[in-house]
Amino acid sequence: MEARRDVFQAIADPTRRAILLLIAAQAMTPNAIAEEFQSSRQAVSKHIQILTECELVKQEKKGREIYYHINAKKVNEISEWVEQFKAIQETQFNQLDKVLLTLKKQRK
Repeated sequence: MEARRDVFQAIADPTRRAILLLIAAQAMTPNAIAEEFQSSRQAVSKHIQILTECELVKQEKKGREIYYHINAKKVNEISEWVEQFKAIQETQFNQLDKVLLTLKKQRK
């Protein structure tokens, strides 16, 4: 059984993040995606393969062409996971604000 790639390792690569941004706007063929980068079609295909293995992109065959589009459900799962940490951080900043405000009032 093949191990599934880690989604965070996949999005750590700037080229893969750029590919995600590209196809978020519209589905694209591998050739169309490759035209946007200074790398070979094979290199871009490898990036697309990794994104597909992580379920960040899906492919759809239309005639003889394969179009890749973003998997919004998977991206939302990642966003929700990260959002937890944003909420924790926000709480900590609010607590720090209260402490600083208290210290400021004590100095007066």
